[in-house]
Amino acid sequence: MDGEELTEQETALYDRQIRVWGADAQRRLSKAHILVCGINGTTAEFCKNIVLAGVGSLTLVDDRVATEEALSANFLIPCDESVYGGKTLTELCRDSLKDFNPMVRVSVEKGDLSNFGGEFYSNFDVVVISCCSLSTKKLINEKCRKLSKRVAFYTVDCRDSCGEIFVDLQLHKYSKQKLEETIECEHNYPSFEDSISVPWKALPRKMSKLYFAMRVIERFEEAEQRKPGEVSIADLPGVLKLKKEFCESQSLKESHIPDALLERLVTDPREFPPVCPIIGGILGQEVIKAISGKGEPLKNFFFFDAMDGKGIIEDLSNFSTGS
Repeated sequence: MDGEELTEQETALYDRQIRVWGADAQRRLSKAHILVCGINGTTAEFCKNIVLAGVGSLTLVDDRVATEEALSANFLIPCDESVYGGKTLTELCRDSLKDFNPMVRVSVEKGDLSNFGGEFYSNFDVVVISCCSLSTKKLINEKCRKLSKRVAFYTVDCRDSCGEIFVDLQLHKYSKQKLEETIECEHNYPSFEDSISVPWKALPRKMSKLYFAMRVIERFEEAEQRKPGEVSIADLPGVLKLKKEFCESQSLKESHIPDALLERLVTDPREFPPVCPIIGGILGQEVIKAISGKGEPLKNFFFFDAMDGKGIIEDLSNFSTGS
């Protein structure tokens, strides 16, 4: 992302941000190209944050047509059906995001992200995916890792009042302040597949229960050939059965994955709107840190549950064979 200096217009527009994180960080942001696959309330919040921060370009991928249900969490979609009727989520979000910051190029790419080759992903510095299956997460992460350039990869999911962010920055170098000294550091991140393949019995006893619950839901949707979030309370017996099988095979006590938590996640898999700006805000902050190289980035899972209001970071890199 090395390149031209900030223009006078950029310097004037981002003056306050430059005072916070410096001209070099802002220059890196202004040259960064971001890809977001899967539009929902959480990614809408994220897109708003990075557009206001002044990234170079934002590309959106999601061919789904906007429905009234999408209005509940996605504030970028106009409420007037005569406006959103027949249009895709990406088209509507693109038009709204351009109004937030005309200096950021916002575009739409049509197609199935699983079918895009590595050359497509090499056009970006950051790839964020949501609303996709377990197999798609693994596939896109692997495509990004095979590129000659380093591409920061994130997954983000929000179900009911719970959220999860996964981060893979591969070998990431950054600087952080300690008292008046600047320290150069680096983290080595495992892939998504390596991170979720760690034997459960090898994980800490106090591991977030959401980590296990999200893995059960993902596997259930994959086994039943469901789209992400395509579950209901009628699926609870099947989900609980799968949980029991997992716990037995992984030598994990069933109490580590409360039935009540799984019931919440299948009863209403839609996003709880107040949680979207929290998860989207954390994700935006992490992407800005990754692009700028300033500040210690999240490693490598973040979980949030509005029931207790806690945000938890879980680092599985020390347990992953591929790290």
